[in-house]
Amino acid sequence: MNLGYACINTALKSGGIFTNRTMRRKTFDSKGLDYVSELSLQNVKDLETHIHWNNEHNIKLFRLSSQIFPWMEEYEWSDLKDWDEIALRMDHIGHIATESNQRLTMHPGPFHCLASPNDKVVKRTVIGLNKHSEQFDMMGFEPSNYNKINIHVGGAYGNKEAALERFCKNFELLDDNTKKRLVVENDDSPNEFSVKDLIKGVHLKIGIPVVFDYFHHKFNTGGLTEKEALVAAAATWPDDVKQCCHYSESRRKEKLDESIRPQAHSDLIYNKINTYGLDPDIVIEAKLKEQAIFNKVI
Repeated sequence: MNLGYACINTALKSGGIFTNRTMRRKTFDSKGLDYVSELSLQNVKDLETHIHWNNEHNIKLFRLSSQIFPWMEEYEWSDLKDWDEIALRMDHIGHIATESNQRLTMHPGPFHCLASPNDKVVKRTVIGLNKHSEQFDMMGFEPSNYNKINIHVGGAYGNKEAALERFCKNFELLDDNTKKRLVVENDDSPNEFSVKDLIKGVHLKIGIPVVFDYFHHKFNTGGLTEKEALVAAAATWPDDVKQCCHYSESRRKEKLDESIRPQAHSDLIYNKINTYGLDPDIVIEAKLKEQAIFNKVI
């Protein structure tokens, strides 16, 4: 079982090394692409530092930030003045990850919504997801669910079946490489989508794998036990790609504070992760990031 973390390394960030330098829209409009290029290049340089750090600490799973390239939906890669250097560095990062068997993944934000009834939202979602996938292309990765791009359906909009149908229909708008990397994750609300919903409404229709989130499942079981949901999700993954899951715990219980939202994530993890005999890769979604891996309960 490989454990990984998401986006931010607290040890590196304390030294000014991080990969999510970005800007507000007003700044983007005023400073333009030269500033975007400068931030992007620094993010890419720091990404390489993260990959080396992970290897030095035997971490073989890492989720990339979606903010390496600020406002990336607004321009072509070649518009960046530092593009040649960026492209070389991204290719080098891909080689490092491949040679060290470090699995890199992405999780675009909730505004990426293939199920939206709004055509403008869908259009921007398609552009954004393709841009995420192109970063893996830069790294020289073959398109597959190994380097997964993880999204949620994006809301039921009062009709789960219709939302799932829109998701599957709009999936066909994506570039081929993006389709081959896309996976879908269960939600933490009964008003949205359980593992069972996703298998029936997405996997069986368009074939993409289901990511099992342990913590989300506690709030939205779909009538399945934890073991049943994990095993069912595992069966949706290709035979040659290891299942990937997400794990977190309750911040409310950690802090002994009932005012905290039940779905909020804890700083660390305190319980043994039960994989029921399976061997998935697991992204730890804890607030203290890589520290939670080193404080894990075996």
